[in-house]
Amino acid sequence: MATTFYNQISSNKRQSIVLAIVVAAILGLLGFAIGYALTGTASGGVGATLIAIAIAGISSLGSYFAGDKLVLATSQAREVDEQAAPQLINVVRELTLAAGVPMPHVYVMEDTAPNAFATGRDPAHASLAVTTGLLEKMDREELQGVIGHELSHVRNYDIRFTLLVGVLVGSVALLSDFFLRWGFWFGGGRSRDDRDRGGGGLGAIFFIVAIILAILAPIASQLVQLAVSRQREYLADASSVEITRNPHGLERALEKIATDKEVLEVASRATQHLYFTNPIKKFEARSAGLFSTHPPIVDRVNLLRDLSGEPPLDPTDTAALAGLD
Repeated sequence: MATTFYNQISSNKRQSIVLAIVVAAILGLLGFAIGYALTGTASGGVGATLIAIAIAGISSLGSYFAGDKLVLATSQAREVDEQAAPQLINVVRELTLAAGVPMPHVYVMEDTAPNAFATGRDPAHASLAVTTGLLEKMDREELQGVIGHELSHVRNYDIRFTLLVGVLVGSVALLSDFFLRWGFWFGGGRSRDDRDRGGGGLGAIFFIVAIILAILAPIASQLVQLAVSRQREYLADASSVEITRNPHGLERALEKIATDKEVLEVASRATQHLYFTNPIKKFEARSAGLFSTHPPIVDRVNLLRDLSGEPPLDPTDTAALAGLD
């Protein structure tokens, strides 16, 4: 039986929330282990956990109010109106009505590689940016599929959600780096009374645990962040079908962008997860050592075909698209 986009949306929402809770748990566990290792007391562990949460909160506030402006500036995006980009504005306006969201600010990036992203803290403060390559290489149905996908990120509050997870992951990395750099200096400051009571053994164990967590937690949290990002892409694909009622335009757009050999110069490791498809191609030197921020193109296309009741890609098409994301 074909998967309905409503079932896919519900499933991906549940999985994304679980993954976000996992990242928050990693941050709390790391904070407690480091605090206990440095102070030798449970109260010290609780205090370090609260400090970690406070750092994450402050970072979240900064990103919440200024993160979108920073992303647009680093992407060299310029705002356009109906006179400068009539077809783009027309498609965006049409699909915002279908999606039931306010009209976002619309930007264009001067780059021949076809791609797009959405940013902002909520639907009322959203911006959508596309490349000139996307406008030149997509027909109207394909452009609708891409814009529908990005507006789905806005409507589903994906931007705020991924912002939260990103800040948590950054806080884990910051805390881990601090401990690995300075933990041995501060570790000697554990309570002498605690060691006299025989608690030094437990403190030493926590110190070892904290070192292990400081090494592994950033890797684990980044993997969870990537899993969240991939789930939200599946969700946005399904939501785009709901908005446009046309999976074929989105499917063709995915295939066309995946096989395009142009390099998106303005993309970076910090912003790659925002884009419609991974802007850093496998053949680029800057892709070395990167985990994938997006689901495989083959999987995304096959899910769209499942939604429309069509068979999956045949082996020839699968081979042509495999490894391009």
